[in-house]
Amino acid sequence: MRTNELIITIVILLSFIIGAYLYPAMPDYIASHWNAAGDVDGYLPKSWSLFLMPVVLVLIMLFMLLIPRIDPLKANIEKFRGYFDNFTVILVLFLFYIYLLTMFWNIGMKFNMTQLMSPAFAALLYYTGVLVENSRKNWFIGIRTPWTMSSEKVWNKTHKLGGKLFKASGVIALLGIFLPSYVFIIIVVPVLLVAVYTAVYSYLEYNKERRRPKRL
Repeated sequence: MRTNELIITIVILLSFIIGAYLYPAMPDYIASHWNAAGDVDGYLPKSWSLFLMPVVLVLIMLFMLLIPRIDPLKANIEKFRGYFDNFTVILVLFLFYIYLLTMFWNIGMKFNMTQLMSPAFAALLYYTGVLVENSRKNWFIGIRTPWTMSSEKVWNKTHKLGGKLFKASGVIALLGIFLPSYVFIIIVVPVLLVAVYTAVYSYLEYNKERRRPKRL
């Protein structure tokens, strides 16, 4: 078993163990969602809240194992497989961290949920940038627009830029530690802007490439 698969397997087992251990002590409905202000605005039956995340982690592991095998461009994925594997581990640890915060809250510990989520989002977004910067053209991972998928050059240029912008978004997300009331804006707005900007950029670069005269 690869190291990343072992880490994810251990995290999955821990999440199921924690859910089973806490099940008898939890009320029938437990807090499961917080709004942008950090106030609880959603509850789920404890059977859902305690075991939904462990099941999601299992699905992520299956995704990690399946995608590199079924992508028609899987040879390209192998060229950045280490970054993809590391990203999957970071994503699983991110979700496990959120799961632990949810459990701690429901056993009586009170804290600002959005404030504590900020550094986790920062780490996830920053490594998303690392993954994007190093990704090669494929059908599942990266900034997949009609224009990046139609041109290797456009793919590479868009992903180099997108990687830097996602890293910047990760750094900006750290501000949520000091401005918890604005966490939603600090995290979501930069990500949306990056998504829109890179899509437009790939379109413009593709058209620029098409207008460039071909050498004989």
